[in-house]
Amino acid sequence: MKDEYEIVIVEDNPDDAELMIRSLRKNRLANSLIVLEDGEQALEYIFCRGQYKGRDSSGSPKVIFLDLKLPKLNGLEVLKQLKTNEKTRKIPVIILTSSKEDPDIAAAYDLGANSYVVKPLGFDDFVGMMNQLGLYWLVINEKPL
Repeated sequence: MKDEYEIVIVEDNPDDAELMIRSLRKNRLANSLIVLEDGEQALEYIFCRGQYKGRDSSGSPKVIFLDLKLPKLNGLEVLKQLKTNEKTRKIPVIILTSSKEDPDIAAAYDLGANSYVVKPLGFDDFVGMMNQLGLYWLVINEKPL
């Protein structure tokens, strides 16, 4: 079985991805994580296709942090494919985006997002938010078997 703390970050902005990684590591919540830069790459990784065809798929991520504005395939399409697949529908998907648009929020929840969080602008606020998200989704929350 894969590391139960596996975290998938789907984020095309390298600065935001680095901030997320640093925040999680600072709080010792990032035992095993991967950063994917676009929606297509995310689906290839999660479903073990394309460049990730040989990846061990015996476990599943404990949480996926998903941006909405992604190249190749947007976050809502990734979310839709994750939540309509029997194997991946129970994986918690946290939308972590800069969009405060009501249609994006509604669409994300309609497609099965477990949470919708708007990225804070300040460094300290971002680190604090990631600490709270990490603690909740990786330590407190019980994932179904």
